[in-house]
Amino acid sequence: MRIGLMVGSDKERSRAERLDGLIDDARAAEKQGFATFWMPQVPGYLDAMTAVALIGNATDRIEIGTAVVPIQTRHPLIMAQQALTTQIACGGRFTLGIGPSHHWIITDQLGLPYDKPARLVRDYLEVLDAAFGGPGTTAVDNDTYRVHSPVDVTDAFTVPVLVAALGPTMLRIAGERTGGTILWMADERAIGDYVVPRITAAAKGAGREDVRVVAGVPVALCADGDVDDARAYASEVLGHADFSPNYVRLLEHGDAEDVGDTMAVGDEATVAARLRRYRDAGVTDLAARVVPLGDDAAQRQASRRRTQEFVASLTSEFASGA
Repeated sequence: MRIGLMVGSDKERSRAERLDGLIDDARAAEKQGFATFWMPQVPGYLDAMTAVALIGNATDRIEIGTAVVPIQTRHPLIMAQQALTTQIACGGRFTLGIGPSHHWIITDQLGLPYDKPARLVRDYLEVLDAAFGGPGTTAVDNDTYRVHSPVDVTDAFTVPVLVAALGPTMLRIAGERTGGTILWMADERAIGDYVVPRITAAAKGAGREDVRVVAGVPVALCADGDVDDARAYASEVLGHADFSPNYVRLLEHGDAEDVGDTMAVGDEATVAARLRRYRDAGVTDLAARVVPLGDDAAQRQASRRRTQEFVASLTSEFASGA
């Protein structure tokens, strides 16, 4: 299992410092030995793919991915153009994570329809596959898109695609059509008993090998007496599963009730043991979302540094399969 970092909106930094700070975070992650660096498309925050392109220019080795970009906000051909351009900036180290998002973002915030998301993903991927096939005319006619347009960005790179897949239909599409899935709010049982068997079977049926299961997992080092408070805090700032029926249905396949229950939290031995359980459940790539704890900015900064350094110290062990 490869270990990487997943970041989010950074309220500790001023708006003027956020982009440069994010790039510094990616450089630090690469230096610490993390395999991947995942950037979500947070409503109202920095644009994920623009940030990834800049990170690609500032780093040399680390894989950089979006986790994830909602597909309703960008036509698939425009997404392909931007992704190919980003791949050039990253020197081939970019992975495009996409998904249909949730009704409370697409409809409630953006005023766009949230209808038949699985069919939309299928049709969207058909355009992406054609556009990533190389320079030339992309010609796709399906239920959602009519595309007849040139693509002339690069003949050196293609773009691996992962899909945020929570339900059985989406897991089948991800296994059959893409490199794998990116998960959030999934515990070990949901991954091992539900996600992995379905996506693996779909991939094998389509003749695809080495399907990836990327799991975003909150992580924090703390004293045993602070574990419950840390879980509650993570659910407050990162969770609220009741907002999304998609997450509610995913949680039903595991033991967690909200994102705090998926958290690797406690002392070093406890955190490492839980990360091993994710690996044993079939996670191929763990994206650690460090949750800084403390009453003020200085305490939270120290908490973040301590947790990140510890998770970085595990990268060699997990990469070797020990």
